[in-house]
Amino acid sequence: MSDMLRKLWIRFQKSRKIIGYAGIMSCVIFAYVLLMDSIPDKMYVERGEKPDYSFGVPITGTVVESTEVFATQKPVQEGTINLTRSTGQQPSGTYQVICKLFGAIPVKQISVQEVSKKELLPAGTNIGIYVKNKQIMIIGTGEVTDESGAKLEPAKNVVQSGDYLLAVDGEAIKTKDQLVRKISFCEGKKLKLRLLRGKEQIEVSVKPVLSQEGIYQLGIWVRDDLAGVGTLTYVTDTMDYGALGHGVTDADVGSLIDIEQGSIYETTILEIRKGQRGQPGEMSGMINYSDKYKLGTIEENTNVGIYGSITNVPKELKRVKSMPVKYKEGIKRGKAQIISSVEGGRRAYDIEIEQTNYHSDGNNKGIQFRVTDETLLKDTGGIVQGMSGSPIVQDGHIIGAVTHVFISDSKMGYGIFIENMLEH
Repeated sequence: MSDMLRKLWIRFQKSRKIIGYAGIMSCVIFAYVLLMDSIPDKMYVERGEKPDYSFGVPITGTVVESTEVFATQKPVQEGTINLTRSTGQQPSGTYQVICKLFGAIPVKQISVQEVSKKELLPAGTNIGIYVKNKQIMIIGTGEVTDESGAKLEPAKNVVQSGDYLLAVDGEAIKTKDQLVRKISFCEGKKLKLRLLRGKEQIEVSVKPVLSQEGIYQLGIWVRDDLAGVGTLTYVTDTMDYGALGHGVTDADVGSLIDIEQGSIYETTILEIRKGQRGQPGEMSGMINYSDKYKLGTIEENTNVGIYGSITNVPKELKRVKSMPVKYKEGIKRGKAQIISSVEGGRRAYDIEIEQTNYHSDGNNKGIQFRVTDETLLKDTGGIVQGMSGSPIVQDGHIIGAVTHVFISDSKMGYGIFIENMLEH
């Protein structure tokens, strides 16, 4: 019995060691991941400013001439290249920095871009957005009631939500009216549809149904334009602008819209529905599409915002002064403000920046913040749909823009770093 107990004790001791080693390895891996997340892959440095490579962790940076990540830095010898810059020489342009833990262990390489000082006018004004698709987008299929009263769905499992309709029977189609006319004169014959699905063009056939109303229908829901409300983020000294901090997407499909043309307009907010747990709030507005209220054009729709030129500066912005840009490495946890127009006028609201994430997915969730302003909480419950693009400012600098609200807590939101919008 004693031998058995001794063997069990030995096994127990070995198991404890294995578990201990596994625990240590897990802690090391966790610490390494945390360290890597604290260091950006890319950063901007204003010309003439000395960069700080500490990032709140025991890291020092060494500028190198090479893109080799862990190149050995030795004195110059015959047949070798000296990778470190000479002492006292200020790097310029684009260069690489090797980050070393405790000044000795290389852990990561940063691409550094030297830039000129930049100032932007922080807008925060509501805008009406209208975009015209380059192609008709299919957003779904539906039933058609034929002459006998039977319900049919001719396009089901043939087309998909998010498909773009390029042509019908070889004829290019760009508007809903063109599509309706083409179907109306089909005489019941099968129609060949050329679709863009993802990046691939495919061809399918659908037989129209003669409905009870006496017209041929395919049973597909389509969209060729879109309108909504958002917030203007900034205006440059050359009258270019950025807005939203994320792209204009189709609400039914969720994909980024490939726009042909678009415009932004002055808008009047008619109603604000407060956010609740599990249900984000929303601003509803009236857009006046006359040229008198047109503010500018939309020339690009990207994952990090919409961009174009301002032709008519909103009245609220005519006396607003520009602010210098502050890049992500200079953002501090703590007090900041968002500028928005939720009460019929542009004003700043207090927030608390709780976290910054240098490696946020999609590039527009780098700033996590909490609304602390009592007035905004009373009026909206926090962040609501329509506030996307509201500039985030800290210590007299523009640092980003509001992009998302937490569905579980409307007091919490995400923002995009301003450099991600500027490098679109």
